[in-house]
Amino acid sequence: MKKFLFITAVFCAFFLVSATAKAQQFDLAFGYGTTIGQPASDAGTNPNHFPQDVGGGGYPAFSGDFLFKRNFGIGAEAAWRAHQNLDVFQQPYRPILYDFNAVLAPPLGKKAQADLQAGIGWESIRFYTPFFNCSSFGGCTNFTSSNHFLGHVGGGLRYYVTNSVFIMPEAHFYFVRNNLEFSGPRISRYGVSIGYSFKNQE
Repeated sequence: MKKFLFITAVFCAFFLVSATAKAQQFDLAFGYGTTIGQPASDAGTNPNHFPQDVGGGGYPAFSGDFLFKRNFGIGAEAAWRAHQNLDVFQQPYRPILYDFNAVLAPPLGKKAQADLQAGIGWESIRFYTPFFNCSSFGGCTNFTSSNHFLGHVGGGLRYYVTNSVFIMPEAHFYFVRNNLEFSGPRISRYGVSIGYSFKNQE
């Protein structure tokens, strides 16, 4: 629930900014894909890393961006493993990836538009337990989180099936600092998004 509240708050903020700043373009998208991590054998070349591959599984994702003039702007996205995975100790876990980016989205003809991103964010790894912990401020949860700073670069190609609706194959690359729970710092995510562009007609 907190994850969806966070995403909703981010997108509401984008809407407010676009209304006050007279955005050239505002985009929202939902996608699905998967990740590829470093194999467990890479842990031998990465000191203190655990021999566990973060890759695999289905990853839903939400994204949004706000473009200023000259097709430059800012964006944010969140992607998470749809189903929990088990580590080598049989403990359920779920990685969640958040990032905030500078975005460059030049048109490529009448029907296509590039989507190039670079920014920062964090990886939140939730380790689930069979019991709930409750606090006055955080409510009750059945997991503990391990969070790591990350750098992100990504890109996609939007193809507009109408003036506003687009389909976008995309690829994202994450470089996670102190990603010790897994065999290395690199994660790749590949997928396809369906989105809608709100374009200023002025």
